[in-house]
Amino acid sequence: MTSSRSTAWGAVFSMTLCVAMLIASEFMPVSLLTPIAHGLDATEGQAGQAISISGFFAVAASLLITTVVGRLNRKWVLVALTGCMLVSLVLIAIAPDFIVLMIARALLGICIGGFWALATAVIMRLAPPDKVSSALATMYTGQAVAAAFAAPIGSYLGGLIGWRGVFWALVPLVAINLVWQLISLPSLPSHSRQTMSALLGVLKRPYFTRGIAAVIFTFAGAFSMFTYLRPFLEHVTDVDVTVLSVLFLVLGCAGFIGTWFGGRLANGHVIRLLQLLPTVMGLVTLALLGFGQSVLVAALLLAVWGAMNTAMSVGWMAWISQNMDDVPESAGSLIVAAIQSAILIGAALGGTLLDHFGITATFVGSAVLSALALLLIGSGQKMLKPESRGR
Repeated sequence: MTSSRSTAWGAVFSMTLCVAMLIASEFMPVSLLTPIAHGLDATEGQAGQAISISGFFAVAASLLITTVVGRLNRKWVLVALTGCMLVSLVLIAIAPDFIVLMIARALLGICIGGFWALATAVIMRLAPPDKVSSALATMYTGQAVAAAFAAPIGSYLGGLIGWRGVFWALVPLVAINLVWQLISLPSLPSHSRQTMSALLGVLKRPYFTRGIAAVIFTFAGAFSMFTYLRPFLEHVTDVDVTVLSVLFLVLGCAGFIGTWFGGRLANGHVIRLLQLLPTVMGLVTLALLGFGQSVLVAALLLAVWGAMNTAMSVGWMAWISQNMDDVPESAGSLIVAAIQSAILIGAALGGTLLDHFGITATFVGSAVLSALALLLIGSGQKMLKPESRGR
């Protein structure tokens, strides 16, 4: 923990900007898929693979980062990851062909997995215990900002300056973030070397293993619906592109409420928050099937879902900080790998159900996954470290 509160919060804010840049860099190409494909003489399917490859490398990086970096000062590890993000964006902007784009996206995936694996442990060193949840919520505000504005801004700027210009526009922002981290992050020495056997040893804790399973079902449920929200809104709610953009903006902006709400509730009632998330998200998903034909009802439901979506990350990272405080880096690595894997699994399952049975099956499948997550969480007592049970 640092001795200077102002320095610590400056560092937290620098990590907030880093989160915004990571999320924007990861998902900006979704709104630029067609021009990227045309610009590199590739199919849209190939361009989509280049986008999704970052997820695979994020899983690998989240599992290996603490082992690979050993006892290196965590400040310099975070700075190096931000530098890699900068290189990745430049490579995307100048990519002469599809192969270079794939390499750049793989490098970005390493940055994403590495940063998220270390983020919670670093926040725990930047803030006193009673402020960790608030600091996590502050950091995840960057996710809410990027989720709300990255896609519409990317699409708009892409029409003005081209898809390469959009990525060039991100470069100076990441460069500023790099300098900010150099100035604001205190020295964060690591006194122990993480090994793969120690990483596997964490999984032997029954309460953590149960939590990881609940994480997978929670995030898989969310993303099996979210990934295919656009076709639902286009074909069931029957909206045009303009209204569609407004609905996504509503969903994204609700994330600001979610980060605030998640930070407040996670500080003393983290299990209640974790129970609430899959319950509300599953019910909203089913409510969209029943009442999503109305634009106003859909907007209201998406606002609720968007708030829960950002609270989801805050809640699970707070659970790590409160129950795995003796091994935060190992636990962080495993939970990030679980989340990234769950996103990929959820998207694949939702797509399979959509192709074979239709959008109703996709949304019902999402709700079922959320229900399974709630069952795993249960009363929450089996997801708390032994000394915290019964409180």
